Amino acid sequence: MSVLDGHVLITGASSGIGQAMAIELATRAQSLVLVARRADRLMALSSRCRALNPNLVVHVMPCDLSNVEKLSELIHAIQSEDIAVTTLINNAGLGQIGLFEDLDPTQLEVMLMVNVVALTLLTRAFLPGIVESKGGVLNVSSGFGLTWMPYFSAYVGTKHFVSGMTASLRAELSGTGVVISQLCPGPVATEFVAVAGNPLGGSAPSWIELSSEECARIGLRGFERGREIIVPGFWAGLSIWLGRLTPRFVLRIFYGIIGKVMRKRLK
Repeated sequence: MSVLDGHVLITGASSGIGQAMAIELATRAQSLVLVARRADRLMALSSRCRALNPNLVVHVMPCDLSNVEKLSELIHAIQSEDIAVTTLINNAGLGQIGLFEDLDPTQLEVMLMVNVVALTLLTRAFLPGIVESKGGVLNVSSGFGLTWMPYFSAYVGTKHFVSGMTASLRAELSGTGVVISQLCPGPVATEFVAVAGNPLGGSAPSWIELSSEECARIGLRGFERGREIIVPGFWAGLSIWLGRLTPRFVLRIFYGIIGKVMRKRLK
């Protein structure tokens, strides 16, 4: 059985990549556990998924993953109701853009909770069952999990955590039959910028930006094939891999120049 054919929990399922993954999996998964803050959107998504597959079992579990108590309640509810989770897709995430000294400390804490703490605790909670069922974990990281850039400092840090944890966990589970992958997209048409803010202005060129549906399809296909790192989109993939091949001192000089120019614009 494919890693995508069992009981799949998706966080951040109310919009963007998570929503697109839920729709993509509706016709093949045995059941879906949909997690996000916005209950109304989850209910609408549940109806849409069941319309695609009347036999699909859908569990709607609204939860604010930035609240550790609510997160604990979510984990307890899933475990106490004996909901099987054979595959975990840690998709929920958010960012902040701007000079680090200008970022809202409260929003920084929220980002760290969702991007790092929730992802870690959910993985720890459901990994024993995933190992037993030979399922998988797909962590939605970012191209910034493989490189860095000024004005995304804290967000980059959270995604480096995700990339490092995923690579280590994959090695740890080698030979168990469990699939551990990370999806590292470049620009995707989601609500990311609306939430993160954009004091720098501008947006990603349309030729490099993927739709959430395309990103979800590529990510799920790579996960099913057992790939370690999935970078969707030719141009985004090219820029990320070129960045990884570029000597670090060259990147420091280049990003240092960008940092100085942008600081003058923002101050």
